[in-house]
Amino acid sequence: MSALTLLGATGLARRTFDNSNPDDQLLYVGTYTDDKRTDGVYFVLMNARTGELQLIGSANVGPNPSFLAIHPNGRVLYAVNEVAEHNGKRGGAVGAYAIAATTGALTRINEQSTAGAGPCYVSVDREGRAVLVANYDAGSVALLPIHGDGSLGEAQIDQHQGSGPDKERQEGPHAHSIVADPSNRFALGADLGTDRIVVYRLDGQSGGLRHLSANDAQLEPGSGPRHIAFHPTLPLVFVASELKSTVTTLRFDRERGTLAVIASQSTLPTDWKGKSYVADIHVDSLGRTVYVSNRGHNSVAVFSVQPKTGALTLTQVVPTGGAWPRNFSLDPTERWLLVANQNSGSVVVFARDRESGRLSETPRRLAVPSPACLRFRDGSAI
Repeated sequence: MSALTLLGATGLARRTFDNSNPDDQLLYVGTYTDDKRTDGVYFVLMNARTGELQLIGSANVGPNPSFLAIHPNGRVLYAVNEVAEHNGKRGGAVGAYAIAATTGALTRINEQSTAGAGPCYVSVDREGRAVLVANYDAGSVALLPIHGDGSLGEAQIDQHQGSGPDKERQEGPHAHSIVADPSNRFALGADLGTDRIVVYRLDGQSGGLRHLSANDAQLEPGSGPRHIAFHPTLPLVFVASELKSTVTTLRFDRERGTLAVIASQSTLPTDWKGKSYVADIHVDSLGRTVYVSNRGHNSVAVFSVQPKTGALTLTQVVPTGGAWPRNFSLDPTERWLLVANQNSGSVVVFARDRESGRLSETPRRLAVPSPACLRFRDGSAI
């Protein structure tokens, strides 16, 4: 294994991560490196008490490490390389990197092909046995088994089929995310190109990913489902759909793995007339609030969740203080919500009321080139 570069080693950082300090939180930022930067993953120190951010390091993990995931044990980071060709072969890659306990520095373990072009999403199953990847350009999903040392085995893929009514964006399948359900028995994949939520039987131990086609959910034509979030207690799934800027609530049968659409609603103010595209979605740990980011409108939509039914009510739409909010994350304390504004190159911190879920502006922000994904070391955000 070869150690990766730390900015701190060149004197650019005045502080290092202290894992014994409860106020120190380590954040990894995945970025697009189309500007030919070498280092694509940035290490950020966050003060959980004040919300202050400080850049403390970076690493070269290959081109376009646009999406990251952390193993449940907090000791391994997985990063996709969102490219069409890698090492002279068609398809992207995903790498495994050991996280140093005291500094957060990354050390390469190994990498594997994702067996498809344009991997844009990576997650780890709930038991830490497998990595799941969505290959956007190829329209396929992949499962890669995780070995005892955190390294990855070869990809097993499932190729999606079909298209949608948007001839420019839905000419074929475009897998955009895949995530394990809370029981770790199933995995759900969002396919933007076919307007489907694809259901799999998941067996991380044996490397199994079996498509249960009868369980798939068909969403509104042209909606373009992108990311998925599970409610922590209710049998519900929330889907952020990019092309129509909507969030859709589905009932999820935890025993059979079936889905049923309940309702959809806009993530934008009623008077908005411009173009906007939904990106990311998360639910707080108590299941009281759903957050969705809007690119174009450049905002985060805040929905309150009815405790018994899970019905959503739009309560707030907050400007993100930058352009093209691609990904966002709640910090481990859930006192703060951080937004990655890709086109304006900034990570912006919002204070969060833990009872109401409402957000308020803070002066805390950090310049990071083309930020696309935010992951805290504790792996709280899938």
